[in-house]
Order: sequence, then C-alpha cells, then structure tokens
Amino acid sequence: MSKEYMDDVKKFYLASVESADFINAAEESRKKINSWVESQTKGKIKDLFPPHSLSSAILVLVNAVYFKGQWDKIFYKEYTVEEKFWLNKDTSKSVQMMKQISYFNFTALEDMQAKILEMPYKDKDLSMMLVLPNEVDGLQKLEDKLTAEKLLEWTSSQNMRETLVDLRLPRFKVEKSYDLTNTLKSMGMVDAFSPQDANFLGMAESRGLMVTKIIHKSFVEVNEQGTKAAAATGTGVAGATSVPLYESFHCDHPFLFFIKHNNTNSILFLGRVSSP
Repeated sequence: MSKEYMDDVKKFYLASVESADFINAAEESRKKINSWVESQTKGKIKDLFPPHSLSSAILVLVNAVYFKGQWDKIFYKEYTVEEKFWLNKDTSKSVQMMKQISYFNFTALEDMQAKILEMPYKDKDLSMMLVLPNEVDGLQKLEDKLTAEKLLEWTSSQNMRETLVDLRLPRFKVEKSYDLTNTLKSMGMVDAFSPQDANFLGMAESRGLMVTKIIHKSFVEVNEQGTKAAAATGTGVAGATSVPLYESFHCDHPFLFFIKHNNTNSILFLGRVSSP
C-alpha cells in the first residue's frame, strides 16, 4: 500500500490499514476481520465473511455501520397486541402490532396508490420513512416505479403535512446478506473486477490488485423504543374516548421503509418488510 493512500484513509475516513496473511493464515485473518465487524455493530452482524472465503485474497476492504435510534414518539408496550399481517390476499400470520395515535408528517400518493409517513427519531436529525401501498398486494407495482428521485420528491416538506394518524406498525427484524459482485458489474463497474483492466494505483504502488468479491450484510430491528440498525460491507395509543378525524396508516401488509439523514436527505438504510 502506498503511504499517501494509508495517510488519506486515516485522515478522511478515520480508518486504518492492517497487514494480514491470507496465504498461510487465511482463516485466522478471516476470523479477526469478522470479530472486528461484530464489535463495530454491537454484535448484530456476525460472520460477514464465511469460512474459506478469503483463501485467495490479497486485499480486503471492510466497512461497518451501526445505528441505534430512539423514537421521538415512542410506542407504549401495553398497547402492543397480536394482530394479523397479510403476506398476500389469501395468507396471514400473527405479529406483535404496535399502536399509537399521534401527529406525524404524512402524505397520500393518489397516482401511486400508496401513502407515506415519517417517524422522526429523538433530536429529529434522522427519520424512518414508511411507504405503504393501499392494496395488500401492491408492493411490487410500487417498487417497479420507485426511484431515488421520486422518493425524495414524495417525502419533501412541500408534499408532507403534519396530520393526526392512527398508526399500526409491527415489530420487525430484517437481516440479509448480499453478494454485490454481479449487481455492481451490471451497473457498469466492470474494470475493477478485471485482471487486465483493474487500476488501483491510487492505493498500491504497482498494478496487480483487482476486486474479486463484494459482500454486504445488513440488520434492522424495530420495536416500541426505536430502531437498531447495522450494515457491513466487505468491500402510544391515546386514552381519550374520542379523537378528531385522523388518517389510518396500518402496516398490516408488505411495506417499504428507509432511514434518512434529514439535513442532507441521504438514505442510510432501505428495506422491505414482507413477513415480520
């Protein structure tokens, strides 16, 4: 590794470069990397790299993110009850459904047959956005038309308004691993995987480095208090007897969620809940 690259990694990313023996001690190196990821994500992501996956590695780039957010308006556990979540029009399962009636930023997308609700975290720097199709089986149609630009447009302050909402949201936990190699190639990142065309001279002092695999693993858990979320890449119901007119936002069928940084509109986590 070039000294300039190592200095830049430390300066701009607060990261470090460490030596590892992938020829004679690949498994020991793999366990060391996995242990670091597990520590950085507070035990939420384990075994990022499976056994024997680094036996031919030269360089491994690892990034880990952990987020734990408390709702600005928490759900009260005494109001959480068992209810049905519809996987499709014919099949349902029992889930622990959290409930509260409160004011949230809300919008209805008539042309998309869906609605969006914003649940801010404490201090309101971050929010979880819930995107709920009107129909039980409407998620695929919604996803087909989804783009980053549309998400930002739909959730802009011009489109959302503070509304009294009857919110029902299941506790859920999502954990998923991805091999992003083919995905990134299909998006145009081809040269980095080619022995002939890969050029990492900004990192190394000679050619020879290439990317062989990019693995991403994510974890998101949502409960009454808030959200625990992690990612690693290698490479209350009101007690009143009556309430004013309110919107219903019942997440009792498949929906999308994403966690965003409000000042920059950056999406930090994005996922689908189809079977909580």
